[in-house]
Amino acid sequence: MKDSDVLVLQEPKLSLADTFYLPQVLKGLGTTMKHMLLTLAGTDRVIQYPEERRETMPVLKGGMNLQSYRGVHRLNKDEEGRVKCVACFMCSTACPAKCIHIEADASPWEDREKYPAKFDIDELRCIYCGMCEEACPVDAIELTSVYDIVGLTRQEMVFDKSKLLKIYDETVKQEPM
Repeated sequence: MKDSDVLVLQEPKLSLADTFYLPQVLKGLGTTMKHMLLTLAGTDRVIQYPEERRETMPVLKGGMNLQSYRGVHRLNKDEEGRVKCVACFMCSTACPAKCIHIEADASPWEDREKYPAKFDIDELRCIYCGMCEEACPVDAIELTSVYDIVGLTRQEMVFDKSKLLKIYDETVKQEPM
């Protein structure tokens, strides 16, 4: 290696206040005081969940609200009440957390080749990124604004096809496709 390839860095000289980190400490105290004063003034955003629920946010097309919140999944149905999914595996391929598991079967309907015989989403493993929703060519999977899902065991948090379709029935009026 040549001497011209070596870069010699000089350590910056710190003032007396910088050596004690005084500006950074004062900036941190200022932030703390600002939050304390907002809390005392009653303008904080803290709620006592579950006794108090947060205000409902306006929902945009596709189930996304103005703050881009992504909640629990749902499987959409078509006009005839059948599951809209065609078992193309695009959602499970696009999922970075690998939490979607599909088993395809021959479709009993004439308008498609396959349908999901089994469709599971592990909601504990999911990172709610929305990649499955973006990858779906038929808009069969969607993220809703439902955020208060509870399970006492890991198995209760693995949502199968029937549970995902039940969520569709519960949320279709609030969040149309």
